[in-house]
Amino acid sequence: MSKELLNALDNLQAEKGVDKEIIIEALEQALIKAYNRNYGQAQNVEVEFDRVRGDIHVYAVKEVVRTVFDSQLEIALDDALELNRAYEVGDTIKLEVTPRDFGRIAAQTAKQVIMQRVREEERNNIYNEYSQYAEEIVMGEVERQDRNFIYVNLGKVEAVLSRQDQIAGEEYKPHDRIKVYIYEVKNETKGPQVYVSRSHPDLLKRLFEQEIPEIYDGTVEIMSIAREAGDRAKVAVRSNNDSIDPVGTCVGPRGERVQSIVNELKGENMDIVQWDEDNANFITNALNPAEVLNVIFDSENERACTVVVPDNQLSLAIGKRGQNVRLAARLTGFKIDIKSESDMEALQNQAESLENLSENSENVDVVTEEVALADDADMPIVEE
Repeated sequence: MSKELLNALDNLQAEKGVDKEIIIEALEQALIKAYNRNYGQAQNVEVEFDRVRGDIHVYAVKEVVRTVFDSQLEIALDDALELNRAYEVGDTIKLEVTPRDFGRIAAQTAKQVIMQRVREEERNNIYNEYSQYAEEIVMGEVERQDRNFIYVNLGKVEAVLSRQDQIAGEEYKPHDRIKVYIYEVKNETKGPQVYVSRSHPDLLKRLFEQEIPEIYDGTVEIMSIAREAGDRAKVAVRSNNDSIDPVGTCVGPRGERVQSIVNELKGENMDIVQWDEDNANFITNALNPAEVLNVIFDSENERACTVVVPDNQLSLAIGKRGQNVRLAARLTGFKIDIKSESDMEALQNQAESLENLSENSENVDVVTEEVALADDADMPIVEE
């Protein structure tokens, strides 16, 4: 068993990358428990594994004392001196107590420990490897699916793609090769669990980095993303080089750059807009393709505004099922209320009318008060 065990440990280290010292330490601890369990010993024992020959020895560790109170933990000084004249009170002695049939128990224990440690090391290695890919895009192969998840093979681990992380309307068949975004890696009891997404906004960001070198090297920067996966997305970009147009750079010649991203996302529409430090300009850009006449900020809420558009642009600004204004609000971080030009004029006229009515009401109150004072002055004084 000794040679077989040594060979097994060497092979594990070479093939699986499992440090054999870690297994030996775990084996020694497991054998202590196995010895106490099988031989009913409560004494303090140590197990040593001979790394050259592969032999296993069990030692009872006892303290040298003058008077013995517990023979399993202590040894008398006189008995210790018979073993070695150099022993003194307080020293510890290791006495070999390896049972004759302990090899069978050791072999069973070694098998269990090795299998357990190999599983743990493989899990740790997989976790360490894939945790480095967190927040990155990887290519995977669809393996199978159930009611809740699609399982994607990433090579050494099977990642899960939940319903909310899938693109609506996108079909996934076994053996399909898809790009997924790793947004979380957990080291759970059953092993490392990798969570991937096709709908995450940062998937779009990573795709832009892959397709557009200027974004990858930082010349053009993505400032914010608003996305309704599978349907439409808005991406705000700015340039850190005044000579480079950020929107044109992302679109590419004849739209080739952005089209490759659209194709990867199965036709998801892309609105690339220019980010601006001026919030009014940024909101105007975000509502593209609608024309904006004015942006009026709410004095009571700094993150709210009313946007005025021409009458014929109202439906375009709002978008189908409110999608355009909804994405623009997410992109800019503002609560946006869309008003047509005529509606805004009507509201302003109504406000002016109410203001005039209020002023007239105040004037009437003043006149009434003056008349009342005049009447009081004309009244005769009645003496009692």
